[in-house]
Amino acid sequence: MVALIDTHTHLIHRSALGYSWTEAIPELATGDFTTADYFAIAGEEVSGALYMEMAVDGSDGYRDEARHLARLMREGTERLSGLVLSCRPERAEGFDAWIEECAYLGASGFRRVLHEMPDPTSRTAVYQANVRSIGQLGLPYDLSYNAGQLGIARELAIACPETRLVLNHCGVPRIAAGEFEPWRDGITALAEVPNVYCKLSGVTAYCGAATDKAAAIAPYVDHVLETFGPYRMVWGSDWPVVNLGSGLAGWIAITRDILGRLSSDEELAIASGTARSVYRLTS
Repeated sequence: MVALIDTHTHLIHRSALGYSWTEAIPELATGDFTTADYFAIAGEEVSGALYMEMAVDGSDGYRDEARHLARLMREGTERLSGLVLSCRPERAEGFDAWIEECAYLGASGFRRVLHEMPDPTSRTAVYQANVRSIGQLGLPYDLSYNAGQLGIARELAIACPETRLVLNHCGVPRIAAGEFEPWRDGITALAEVPNVYCKLSGVTAYCGAATDKAAAIAPYVDHVLETFGPYRMVWGSDWPVVNLGSGLAGWIAITRDILGRLSSDEELAIASGTARSVYRLTS
């Protein structure tokens, strides 16, 4: 069995940080979520987990989040292999200093949640220049766009050819609504840009009331496999948000079925190999 590297693990520490966006989601609204909780479920299926920034409260809360998680990772309080930290590429002032600090903190990559931001946010020259500067450091940038914004994601990818970009959650398809063609076309066009990778993650949370999550996501998974190919894909759980869909154990089981249909080299690439390369993981 090839162990997975999880490139999209969220943690919640309510005594240290604010997560007001979770209040309307019963599965996430109370309690903490730690790597101890995570690995109690994942067990030996997962060999390493990267923390993914959590859109914490406050205009500068992301800085507190980065410093807090870096300390916990350094101390070994949280079992993490790396940190994908939040940044604000739309801001010229202070951006370089923040990226420099994050490099000191041990950042494996960066993300800016854009699916609730105005569409022009990532279309500015400042934003694109800052994403290019991340690539110049050899670090990746995660793309957080929804299905209706895939064209905007493509624009950013073309403007930042030297930066490795990782599309979160297969581009957030609207599976419960039965929408396929607009998303399919957007994915096809985005996959034509060679510096973009696709993250196999999050999709079971978009299935609505469908009881057979594996069947519901199958056309979408097949399409990203066809367009990006296994060697431009990484795996993630989106835990604990995955509890809105299949749950972590269920998602791992679905993943094993998907990977089991591939060659051994393709399975290894999605499970861990490409993640090690993109996020520069050494252990």
